[in-house]
Amino acid sequence: MLTLFHAPWSRSSRLVWLLEEIGAPYDICYCDIARADGSGARDPRNPHPDGKVPALLHGDALVTESAAIAQYLTDLLPEAGLGAPVGSPERAAYVTWLAWIAGEMEPALWSKISGSIEGDAQALARYDAVVARLFTALERGPYLMGQRFTAVDVMAGSALAWARDHVPASATVDAWLERILDRPANAVAATKDGTPPALAQVA
Repeated sequence: MLTLFHAPWSRSSRLVWLLEEIGAPYDICYCDIARADGSGARDPRNPHPDGKVPALLHGDALVTESAAIAQYLTDLLPEAGLGAPVGSPERAAYVTWLAWIAGEMEPALWSKISGSIEGDAQALARYDAVVARLFTALERGPYLMGQRFTAVDVMAGSALAWARDHVPASATVDAWLERILDRPANAVAATKDGTPPALAQVA
């Protein structure tokens, strides 16, 4: 059985979406986490070694970090068609995209959102390179891997939707986001995501 350790409205939300896209049975263990605003705390039920989310338990196997979980799931369940099998022509691009999203795209977007990019020529160049790479891929589209929707779109799309106001205007990007966010699996995932932390505190 697959168990996702998940905190509502966090980086693990995209793994709920991916699991819904895959369609395999899974459980969600809703966990508390320490958040940037000082709320929350480490949850003793969460097996992640750093107390973060997401974490995926498959039997006795523990997988952490979003990119690793996405690759693990799509390799485990290739029949869902959301990855690229080992040895396939798409494999190199697939694993490159997953690593790039975590290692390049997300840090560049965060530097823009946080304002740390200001006055830092290297950070600005990194951000510009990320935007150019995304836009170029989507102009070829309609998905980041070309004609096929994959886990890459889930991972990048969830991050870009969150950071949309910090990325230049683009009808192509907006059309892609609308196309992927309107998928039925994402709607189901949204109902399972959980209560936003601020509302939970009020309640």
